[in-house]
Amino acid sequence: MTMAAAMDKPIAAHPGAPRIARVDILRDFADAEPVWRQFETSAHLATPYQRFDFLSAWQAHAGNAEGAQPLIVAAYDASQEPVLLMPLVVSRENGMRVASFPGGKHVTFNMPLWRRDFAETATRADMDALLKGIQASNDRIDVLALLQQPQAWRGIANPMALLPHQPSANECPVLNMTPDTAPTDRVSSSMRKRLKTKEAKYKGLPGYRYLHAATPADATRVLDMFFAVKPLRMAEQGLPDVFAEPGIEGFLRQACAAPRAGGYAIDVHALVCDEEVIAMYAGVTDEQRFSMMFNTYTMSANAKYSPGLILMRSIVDYYADQGIRSLDLGIGEGDYKRMFCKDDEAIFDSYIPLTTRGRLGALGLSSVAHAKRMVKQSPALLQMAQKLRSAFQR
Repeated sequence: MTMAAAMDKPIAAHPGAPRIARVDILRDFADAEPVWRQFETSAHLATPYQRFDFLSAWQAHAGNAEGAQPLIVAAYDASQEPVLLMPLVVSRENGMRVASFPGGKHVTFNMPLWRRDFAETATRADMDALLKGIQASNDRIDVLALLQQPQAWRGIANPMALLPHQPSANECPVLNMTPDTAPTDRVSSSMRKRLKTKEAKYKGLPGYRYLHAATPADATRVLDMFFAVKPLRMAEQGLPDVFAEPGIEGFLRQACAAPRAGGYAIDVHALVCDEEVIAMYAGVTDEQRFSMMFNTYTMSANAKYSPGLILMRSIVDYYADQGIRSLDLGIGEGDYKRMFCKDDEAIFDSYIPLTTRGRLGALGLSSVAHAKRMVKQSPALLQMAQKLRSAFQR
């Protein structure tokens, strides 16, 4: 759907009676936790980015630092059973109150948490009832800016796609893994051979091994390396260090230490030896997907044998053995991503006005996002934009 869709009236009448009978607005993560936890079961549908422990860590550190105000939407059916929970935060942009998913640029996928049977059969009337509930609150939200939403999750269509939307600026490269296939179906035999030759250079290092952090101490050692090295790597590329923004380090450290069944809210993987952490990746995991969030590798001479690629191969094999069905390395292009991820996952954005003032704001936000996508889709425009960015950062 094009950017003009952002101007559609979201509260239009649609056939069929909605099943959402009540919408509650919660303005504190602690108040929302009891109902939120109900959605973290196999009977519900959610991405690992919307776990309570993940987003509450973000809010406690980064969200509070940037002045984001929680607005957590809980919807109930006629039996007063919760059918969805949509965590949002409110900020002021150009004089408007804009509600968006929390987590900012550190989240790849955004989606409400759903009761699975409701998500499977949701209608546009249900979604309009949700919007009406938000619109009727005392919070006076002008625009819902709902970015980076997956078209489907675990094979179930995302009901939010029933609302006006447009393609996101970028798609997400993904590796789909079929259970019980040969390792060479995931990573080619030629690449495996090259990486095995490179890894032989590390085998003589005392204590060399692949590490999936199983204790807070493991995670702390790897994160200490990350926060020391990542600014240097970002500076090499002429990029701003988004991990130095207020609250981000506290958020990541808390989430990497927040336990869940089988791991942490953020799982940490690394190649290590006794002397140093050579390379690291961290991301979120559920029963079917590993989604990478951040990574880096050493500044020492041990960087010369492609430790990041060796670690990525180890992570692919580790999760394939665990029965994970897919793996992504985050939104956006990158040569190393295409070495592993051959498919693309479509994601979409919605800019939905809830007030008269919000109609113009939604169109403006939609237009800017549409222009970004055009730039990303055109090699010539992208090269020009990169040159301009480098010029301004000198």
